Amino acid sequence: MVFPIGSGKRPTLGFTLIELLVVLAIIATLVAIAAPQYFGVADRARETALKEDLSVMRDAIDKYYGDTGKHPESLQTLVGKRYLRAIPVDPLTEKNDTWVEVRASGPGNSGIVDVRSGAPGKASDGNTFKDF
Repeated sequence: MVFPIGSGKRPTLGFTLIELLVVLAIIATLVAIAAPQYFGVADRARETALKEDLSVMRDAIDKYYGDTGKHPESLQTLVGKRYLRAIPVDPLTEKNDTWVEVRASGPGNSGIVDVRSGAPGKASDGNTFKDF
């Protein structure tokens, strides 16, 4: 309702119920579009962090072998000899004790030659986390 200037009446201020419902519907639509993309990005970020952690630990195992001529007995050995600052936290399990140490096979070989994630499930590309 519009009143002429100087009539002494003020127009009512505020929003109508219809206007509020339209704004809420627009916000709900935007959230419904953005939320699945956000969670997908977070999952891919954890997968990327897992691949990077595995790469760093495998590199440390290789360097230890190159320096000493034998494989480390555990990941803790790599920390003790300063090849790693600390055993990284698995970004999927959020623990640092779920890593699966792959032992050397054959006579005269001992120690770990590889490390894998102990997280259950599959990645976005369909591979299992233990196969990274």
